[in-house]
Amino acid sequence: MKILICEDNKLASLVISTMLKRRDYTVEIASDGNEALEKITTGNPDLVIADIHLPYHSGLELVRYLRNEMESKIPVIIVSAFSDPHVQENAWELGISDYFVKPIDNEALIAKVDSLLK
Repeated sequence: MKILICEDNKLASLVISTMLKRRDYTVEIASDGNEALEKITTGNPDLVIADIHLPYHSGLELVRYLRNEMESKIPVIIVSAFSDPHVQENAWELGISDYFVKPIDNEALIAKVDSLLK
């Protein structure tokens, strides 16, 4: 199973990717919204983990693109340092699979990924 991590914080993407690779997932990383859109359209990920705040396109814009333009039901997990209820509500309305506030509970994230990709 291939997971795309869309995260501009190199340390955060390294931590998440290392955890996922230990569980035998294939991981790709996009460090900004443009790279993420390219990898979403050409890489056919099975799941996307996206930060809300990315350069060029936000995590919410990526979800909107997946749902509206690609008509894709790929599971998306949003991660954010912000717990703004309005942003979370928008994310849920777009059809995300889960929303994690940083610092992320690594075990909870892995459990969610595992359950979505069964």
